[in-house]
Parts: sequence; C-alpha cells; structure tokens
Amino acid sequence: MNDSPATRLQALFEGHRLTPTQRRIAHSMVRRAADVPFLSSVELAELAGVSQPSVTRFAVALGFDGYPALRKHLREVAPGEPAAGAGESALNEYQQAVLGEIENLRHLAEMLADPEPVERAGRLLASSRPLPVLGLRAASSQARGFAYFAAKVHPDVRLLDEGGTMLTDRIDAAVRAGATVLLCFALPRHPREVVDALAYAQEAGLTVVTVADSAFAPVAKHSDLLLPAAVGTGLVFDTACAPMLLGRVLLEAMCDGLPDAQARLEEFDARAAARGLFVE
Repeated sequence: MNDSPATRLQALFEGHRLTPTQRRIAHSMVRRAADVPFLSSVELAELAGVSQPSVTRFAVALGFDGYPALRKHLREVAPGEPAAGAGESALNEYQQAVLGEIENLRHLAEMLADPEPVERAGRLLASSRPLPVLGLRAASSQARGFAYFAAKVHPDVRLLDEGGTMLTDRIDAAVRAGATVLLCFALPRHPREVVDALAYAQEAGLTVVTVADSAFAPVAKHSDLLLPAAVGTGLVFDTACAPMLLGRVLLEAMCDGLPDAQARLEEFDARAAARGLFVE
C-alpha cells in the first residue's frame, strides 16, 4: 500500500469541500509534499500563486486554527526533508522545467506503488464495448494518443476529442451500442464542457474513469475513479509528461484484461509488414 507523503497529504484533503483557490493550494502541496512542512504561509502562497490570507483560510477550511497548526500537523503526518536545492538557482528555466517534470514522474511512481486503482481501471476499460475516450482542448492529444494505441488491441474505441452539440449525441450513441465505461483525460484549463459531459455520461449510466492533473480537479465530482498525474507549470504552457505516461500505464493494464490483445497486435504487425507500412 502506498504511504508516501503525497498520499498522506491527499488523505488530509479528502472529504473537504474546497474552493478552486483552495484546490490550487492543495494541488501545489501534493506536488511539493517533501517541502511543504517546512514552508511558511507566505512561501506556500507564492508556490501556489495565491494570496497569504488564502492560505490561512485554507488551513481553517481543513479544521485547523490557522496555518501554523496545519504546518505542525504536516510535520507529524508527512515528515520529510526539504528537496535538495543546491545549485538550482544556477539552472536556466528550461532545465528547471525538466526537473519539475522529473519530480512529477517521481510522484506518479509513488502513486503506482499501489497498483490496484490502475489495475481496476484497466479491467473496466477492457470490459466496455465500445470504449469512448474523451479529451478536449489541452487534453485532446492525450485522448488521441491513448485511442490510437488502444484501437490496436480493443475491438471498438471511440475518440471524443471535439466539443459542441454533437458530444452528447456521441455519448448517447456509445451507450446505445453497449458502452459501460467512459475514459476521460482532463487537463487545465478545464473546459466547462468536459465537466458537463462527464455529468451527462454518469446520468446515462456510464462509469467514468478520469486521468486528471490533480485529485482536486473540477472533474473529480463526476469521476467514479480518478487517477491523478500532475502537469508541469514551469513554462508558458503546461507540460504533461506524467499524464501521458499514466495513459500508457492504463493501456498496459487494459491489455492485461483483454485475453486476445497479443493476438491482435501480432495480426496488426503481420498486416503492416505485408503492406510495407513502416520503414525499418
């Protein structure tokens, strides 16, 4: 069972109704779980990009008298050492962005120490015929990449990467065809249309499995199983190495639930070779 500082922090936040600003603080704390017990309220506010009073209100929302009480609690439940920062000031912004993504991947590795949620998600995805895969705007490339590979082993994958009035029609069509599960990739900034689509999918009887940037993302309330993977925020546009890798891990777990996955791959390779599809 995974019992990392990040996991213990997430457990602290569960069950609390947090505002968007408070979710942002929580997300930043999980990403920097080793450092947070040593940060002042001002430092945490700078890390999350919010005001210092917002940090104080966040601590009160969690049931503490103020931020000092929250930090004391964090040092008890999520002890650790601040991340080594020697020499980081000499790194340029591109190097720092790469190191930030490496840290996100470390958090993902910690989460996967308990493989049960991903394995359960894989079984759900494998069992759905068809399997709709949703991802709009920033998340469309993640959904498209998953659907591309999934179609090699799953008999019926339906990519939903365009919004508009047709989106609910396509969800309805998938349900009529026998779908039981919808996979969603949700990354910031989160389109309202995605939240509405997930609510609609649940009302239609679909189980929603979501890969999101945080357990506190707006899509969480309409997800039956949410798997978090943080995005990098060190550049002008977010980077999504961890969500992409988590998508590949889900593919692996789904293949484990498809007894004919290997046969389908071998059949595709044989056809590709006969057509000269790839340059070797």
